[in-house]
Amino acid sequence: MPGGERRLRLAPSLLSADFGALGEAVRAAESGGADAFHLDVMDGHFVPNLSFGPALVAAVRARTRLPLDIHLMITNPLKFLDAFHRAGGDTLVFHVESDDDPAEVVRAVHALGLRVGAALRPDTPFAAVDGLASDVDQLLVMSVHPGFSGQRFLPEALPKVRAARAKLDEVGHGADVSIDGGVNVETAADAARAGATFFVCGNAVFDGHPVAENLRRLRTAIHEGASDAVR
Repeated sequence: MPGGERRLRLAPSLLSADFGALGEAVRAAESGGADAFHLDVMDGHFVPNLSFGPALVAAVRARTRLPLDIHLMITNPLKFLDAFHRAGGDTLVFHVESDDDPAEVVRAVHALGLRVGAALRPDTPFAAVDGLASDVDQLLVMSVHPGFSGQRFLPEALPKVRAARAKLDEVGHGADVSIDGGVNVETAADAARAGATFFVCGNAVFDGHPVAENLRRLRTAIHEGASDAVR
């Protein structure tokens, strides 16, 4: 939507929440104004860590009506799409580096009736998703190396956000540009200035302070950054 107002959304990353009180974390974020939840799925192969599977996604689904953004940091994503569909995922985001035919994954997710996102590691050039821009619902730019929470934001992600925004505007597609990794009040504003519309925030939401206040501060920063971008 070139020149138009874009919807800006915040998605707390549950990888940063207290797993012993996950239901409470979901309720606090939802009542505090979250727009969606982001769940990181790691297989110990595509990234050097293990995390959520379909059972946990289903447990979160039972506790919220907000959209679930499922980030598949896994090898062979096609094999697991249906499981995360049945668990209650709304958007399945896969890494273009994880499959030899990313377009096939896009078609398979859409065939399930779900939104699909294509993600890029920091060292993957934007050209890897250039041909998918018209077909996906989200382009996810990683601003950390995937696999662990709590990393520092990589500023070299911002030119890739700008490239994603420019490509979507060029093809007239209103897909989200998502930013994930080290997103806090300062970096969220920078990403919004670059054209991001979907902000995955982990430690900046679940840091021990009131979740609603953290979300309010993040949203204020995002809207200020987006306002700067159109001046």
